[in-house]
Amino acid sequence: QVQLMESGGGLVQPGGSLRLSCVASESIFTFYEMGWYRQAPGKQRELVATILGSGNTKYADSVKGRFTISTDNAKRTVYLQMNSLKPEDTAVYYCHVNALTATHWGQGTQVTVSS
Repeated sequence: QVQLMESGGGLVQPGGSLRLSCVASESIFTFYEMGWYRQAPGKQRELVATILGSGNTKYADSVKGRFTISTDNAKRTVYLQMNSLKPEDTAVYYCHVNALTATHWGQGTQVTVSS
């Protein structure tokens, strides 16, 4: 069972930035895909960004140009750099891994964008 530990959430003003990190308990080199999802109160969980082992990335339209997903294999970590944050970005952000044989979720980290 892969363990995922997210960090980096918090309270930020509109227009501010945060960087989320997700550390895996084992090497991410063989994972098919890693990504970030979010769930706002009263809404369904939605995809934010994903990155394949090949390096190809995919973003939700709402975050394109503002968020960047990246990985550091040596640190077993996937990052989500979030810039120009908006109140509608407020949500619990979850790390996700697709290892083909199984999928794994982190516990989530709260991001609140408010003045």
